[in-house]
Amino acid sequence: MAVRKFKPTTPGQRHKIIGTFEEITASVPEKSLVYGKCSTGGRNNVGKMTMRYLGGGHKRKFRLIDFKREKDGVPAVVKTIEYDPNRSARIALLFYADGEKRYIIAPNGLQVGSTLMSGKDAAPEIGNALPLENIPVGTVIHNIELRPGQGALLVRSAGNFAQLTSREGRYCVIKLPSGETRQILSACKATVGSVGNSDHALESSGKAGRSRWLGRRPHNRGVVMNPVDHPMGGGEGRQSGGHPRSRKGLYAKGLKTRAPKKQSNKYIIERCNKK
Repeated sequence: MAVRKFKPTTPGQRHKIIGTFEEITASVPEKSLVYGKCSTGGRNNVGKMTMRYLGGGHKRKFRLIDFKREKDGVPAVVKTIEYDPNRSARIALLFYADGEKRYIIAPNGLQVGSTLMSGKDAAPEIGNALPLENIPVGTVIHNIELRPGQGALLVRSAGNFAQLTSREGRYCVIKLPSGETRQILSACKATVGSVGNSDHALESSGKAGRSRWLGRRPHNRGVVMNPVDHPMGGGEGRQSGGHPRSRKGLYAKGLKTRAPKKQSNKYIIERCNKK
């Protein structure tokens, strides 16, 4: 994995930094694992715009990703590493011994031809999915479940990883990429290793057109609007806009939005934003 920089032959090329795609081995997805993805353009069922700054973009096909990894004890061979337009990470196509094909998030260091396993008897090696109770303390993990059998919800984007730090009874203590430390049931599954395509954080689009290709329309700031349109609008000349807030008046910086009596608070040992 690496990134490419370009000679500034045009204004758009001057700041453009993109990935090399050198790890990708197939350009066409597995037909049985994709379906068409409809784009709403930010409109609801009567055509009214309910989400601003969305629309356009290249057509995408949605790849069905296996976040559950419930085929325990069945070995699978990595056939291809592919690009997925719907996420920052790369995906890997697995051919299981019983003939089934599935996509998974490709971890860092996964090679075509590798054999993967899932279940409590699998070895704690890169790409294998195990219950947390069977993973050695200190292991780097990703694709973590919050409830047994629910499917992975945490640590799925490019370059991310969490660490299994300790065990406390029925729970394992996990340090998440945000810095938060929390308890998760030992029966929940996680995948060993970190998510691949770690150079994604170094990429730079270089021009506004690339945002349009991704379906993002121009975003205008609240301070340039009129008072009737935004709480931060109006004023003679350039004004600071007052306290940063949303269009509906909610403070944008420093306002606590997490419910104080949220049920999962008891599992959080240390918050990510602790000073």
